[in-house]
Amino acid sequence: MKLTVRQKIFICIGLAVFMIGGAHAVTKQAYMESLFDQFRREELGAAYLNASAAEQIGILKTYVSDKMQIFGLKNWLFFVAVGLLFSFWISGILTVPLRRLVEAIERVAQGDLDVSVPVQSKDEYGKVIQTFNEMTLRLREAEEVRRRLVADVAHELRTPLSIMRLKLENAQQSGQSVPPEMLLRIHDEVIRLGLLVEDLHDLSLAEAGRLALDCRPIDLAAKLEQIVEDVKMEGEENGLEIRFVANARPAMVMADPRRITQVFINLLTNAIRYTPAGGRISVELKDQVRDRQAVYTCVSVRDTGIGIPAEELAHLFDRFYRVAKDRSRHTGGSGLGLSIAHHWVKAHGGFIRVSSELGNGTEFTVYLPSTA
Repeated sequence: MKLTVRQKIFICIGLAVFMIGGAHAVTKQAYMESLFDQFRREELGAAYLNASAAEQIGILKTYVSDKMQIFGLKNWLFFVAVGLLFSFWISGILTVPLRRLVEAIERVAQGDLDVSVPVQSKDEYGKVIQTFNEMTLRLREAEEVRRRLVADVAHELRTPLSIMRLKLENAQQSGQSVPPEMLLRIHDEVIRLGLLVEDLHDLSLAEAGRLALDCRPIDLAAKLEQIVEDVKMEGEENGLEIRFVANARPAMVMADPRRITQVFINLLTNAIRYTPAGGRISVELKDQVRDRQAVYTCVSVRDTGIGIPAEELAHLFDRFYRVAKDRSRHTGGSGLGLSIAHHWVKAHGGFIRVSSELGNGTEFTVYLPSTA
């Protein structure tokens, strides 16, 4: 039976009251018996026997009253002391988990996140300790993400900065005028840096729930048809077949046209990048799809690419996360595309699901609230 802390305290106090009350009754009965024996030895003499009945009762009453006052005071002091000791002992037992938790919290406050308190009960203390352990786990994960983010940002910024620095140093050492080709290369790197910083800024706003959206009713079928047409040339250059299918026209949704375009550009670019020549990419739109008692317009982007290992799927939408060595910055983008898609869709009140089989391709499904 699982007891709460309140029930444990109630049981302990009830047990203490029962024990003290029982002990008081037993000692009082024993003392009364010994008191009459003592009265017989001390007071039962010729003077008492020659007194009248009323006087005898008065003598007995006075004797017992005096003795009981002394007994009551001693008994009260004894049981108060016992009660205090019992309370101190019980409070020590009941607060052991709290003391352990306080020690762990102090360690966390000092920066030690590798803290775990053993859960030894299923009461409120156990729940609090379990929640604390989960919190420290999340803090460790967040700290690891922060460190990885700082390292990745530094890496992403270092490369274009190194290129620009090298080009400028070469131009300075040569003493000649800078050719337009070098300026174009430097300009490209500046643009790449600007886009990276802008993406990071927008991601931070989206994660904080402060991303500004210019939502308006748009025909998602027409928008997707345009996006597919825009990326089809890149796909054909890589030997890929890209097709678009919609079960409803128009498919109206409330969305920011620029943000939602970026979502599907990122997903399609990702599919093109990791699908070998001869593969297929299909974009399928379904309207009025019910999920979790809500109605959505769903868009699936399915490829026949290299696939993603199951253990990597949980981290797929993390900033700068790349699945494997072949998904490095030399073959892939900045590592922000899927994170941007995830947060942009979330900002629209939707979500993205992903399923993948290694070697057989990946499917991203975007759910956007339907306006129909």
